[in-house]
Amino acid sequence: MTVGFPPAEGHGAATGRRASRRGAGGWAFAVGLLCAAIGFAVLQPGTAAAQTASFANTRLPKTDPNKKMLVTADELVYDYENDKISAVGNVQIYYDGSTLEAKRVTFDRKANTLRAEGDVLLKQPDGKVLTANTMQLTEDFRDGFLDSLRVDTPDKTHFAATRADRTDGNITVFQNGVYTACEPCKDHPEKPVLWQIKAARIVHNQNEQMIYYKDATLEFFGLPFAYFPYFSSPDPTVKRKTGFLMPEFYNNSMLGIGAGVPFFWNIAPDRDLTFDPLYFSKQGLLAKGEWRQRLIDGSYNIRAAGIQQQDIEQFAGLPGYRENRGMVQSSGNFVINSQWQWGWDGTLTSDRTFLRDYGLIGAAETEKISQAYLTGQGDRSFFDVRGMYFLGLSVTDNQDLIPVVGTFNYNYVFGNPIFGGEAGVKVNFNSVSRNEADFVGTSAATSWVGGATGIPPGSCLLSNPNPTQCLLRGAPGDYQRLSGEFYWKKTLTDAAGQMWTPFASARVDVAHANISALPSSYTDGPTLAGQNVLQSGNDDLIRAMPVIGLDYRYPFISVENWGTQTIEPRAQLIIRPNETSIGKFPNEDAQSLVFDDANLFSVSKYSGWDRVEGGSRLNVGVTYTAALNGAGVVSAVVGQSYSLFGKNSFAYGDMANTGLESGLETSTSDYVARFSYSPTNNLEFISRFRFDEANYTLQRLELEGRTSIDRLSVSATYGRYEPQPLLGYYQEREGVLTTASYKLTDVWSVSGGIRYNIAQASIDMTTAAITYADDC
Repeated sequence: MTVGFPPAEGHGAATGRRASRRGAGGWAFAVGLLCAAIGFAVLQPGTAAAQTASFANTRLPKTDPNKKMLVTADELVYDYENDKISAVGNVQIYYDGSTLEAKRVTFDRKANTLRAEGDVLLKQPDGKVLTANTMQLTEDFRDGFLDSLRVDTPDKTHFAATRADRTDGNITVFQNGVYTACEPCKDHPEKPVLWQIKAARIVHNQNEQMIYYKDATLEFFGLPFAYFPYFSSPDPTVKRKTGFLMPEFYNNSMLGIGAGVPFFWNIAPDRDLTFDPLYFSKQGLLAKGEWRQRLIDGSYNIRAAGIQQQDIEQFAGLPGYRENRGMVQSSGNFVINSQWQWGWDGTLTSDRTFLRDYGLIGAAETEKISQAYLTGQGDRSFFDVRGMYFLGLSVTDNQDLIPVVGTFNYNYVFGNPIFGGEAGVKVNFNSVSRNEADFVGTSAATSWVGGATGIPPGSCLLSNPNPTQCLLRGAPGDYQRLSGEFYWKKTLTDAAGQMWTPFASARVDVAHANISALPSSYTDGPTLAGQNVLQSGNDDLIRAMPVIGLDYRYPFISVENWGTQTIEPRAQLIIRPNETSIGKFPNEDAQSLVFDDANLFSVSKYSGWDRVEGGSRLNVGVTYTAALNGAGVVSAVVGQSYSLFGKNSFAYGDMANTGLESGLETSTSDYVARFSYSPTNNLEFISRFRFDEANYTLQRLELEGRTSIDRLSVSATYGRYEPQPLLGYYQEREGVLTTASYKLTDVWSVSGGIRYNIAQASIDMTTAAITYADDC
């Protein structure tokens, strides 16, 4: 195939003259089946008699003859004397997955080089984007030099240099180079990035996948931080490479000054080892390391650390007062198939404060959970079984009070309707073992606003606990319970818009308890009203709880000129027998109970399985919602619960007095209400109330407001709670918690909070933080 362009009129074929052709909107030409790796057509001038410039005898670069390319430009200029061809104006070259854009591109046939000038942009097939003022490249884009270069890679790393030279197709030398993995600020790209490395010379060897720096300075926010005459690092394509990592430095009053340089060993693509020794001036060498390995179906890791302390007197009177200290940790997760996986997470330490003393955990960690698990997730089912050991990490933790727990949970929803409704099964198993009874003085059972209770100190010592002044948060000995529940429900809507939801369930619990000997002062002493004291010994339990009920709702919707409002009265009738064996067995997982609008219509208001609500009950309430045109949304809920017949479970306390003075212990419950108003999307007011059912006195009040204005977010919560003597709260509790955060920049923010205890007229908590969040 021959494609030719006649010279401009009047010029003939004279060499050294300029030939051009223009179109009305700038013309474009396409050349196919040309094998120039730089993507340019090379024109060979013909004889004077031919009066044309032809491709027939063109000398082509040595590249793949199967590659195709497309060139577009406003103007084509032939320089026959110097054997050069130039494309001028909006030049675009597409070749072998690469795109070159420039104001002017000149191909030197003799040197087989290409020079691009003016806002040069080169997009490579691997996603890299190079920009420069000028680029001098070889015919196949492999080698060359570039002025005022910037390189942006797909993994968001960036190079810049005043000049760059590329040789052998894989070595790029950046003069006065800059390297960073941080994105510039979108609104203010001139601002310094979080970190960058500036060097007199940066060499990127793609074959070795390494970057070498000479006379380098590490900068943070544009300010010099450290100088290195020479160092190297893997390039962005490398995920793992053997070598030294960043040095670590510490300063601690008990340990002294510490320093170390971790070493990473990339043993194989599926495994590696990090050796991270640290030397402390007071305690000596801490040897620690981590092994990681990925298998076909999962991965695991093992971490270990140990030290022979040189100055144990620094830990006198503390758990760390010993010569040899250490730990071993391991975790793993393995996939069985698309639905099943298993794994573990374990920690073994010489003492409970080793991890904290040597900075191996975060400041907020108070415990380590060692566990093994098996989980499964289906379209309509969930399976989870695990065993857990909780390791307390604080000086005051008593490990004998912390339980060893085994749990099993299974949920399944039937795919086909049963009697036209949704049906499912829930199964729960819980096993708890504890060496000693965990007594908590009611003076310690305070809310988030605190408040003294007047309980004399020492009332809940294990040797002589007083049940009128103690709650048993954890039972000593062994306790196992297996529970299963079948449930069904179906919602029907009649012609009038009324919604009827009949429901039914049947639950069975089987349990065994072997309670260690409890002090007679607790088991035989006086009790609080309604309290059921746990007794020592072996016992078995079988209990069943069948339930039938009906949930009724009738929403009324009204559309007005000012907005849309919805009023929905709701009633829920529950029929069931009495709860049996209240307080006879431990309550480990259902001790939290707050009666409010959130659980008003819960069939069982307990938070766990160890207690089951019994007795027939009627829950009633009304919900109101109004969407005001341009003025926000108003929402309100008010309701009450009635114990109709049978035994009211909430009137009978267990070892933790759960249910007593909750507002549900009487046949007619307290009133609960919630009111909220959101005038805009970023401003909201919420209030929650509980009023005494007999005299309407306020028992519980929470007022909350929160807003976000530009970069500022503020919230304030006021709480007031009446005394609850049966739960140990002998005085009114009242306080205010305020929090605020302000975004200084796109990456910097400050936040803080203050809690003021009105009852004690003091600030009992303050928090403050400064946060940096960046993309690199």
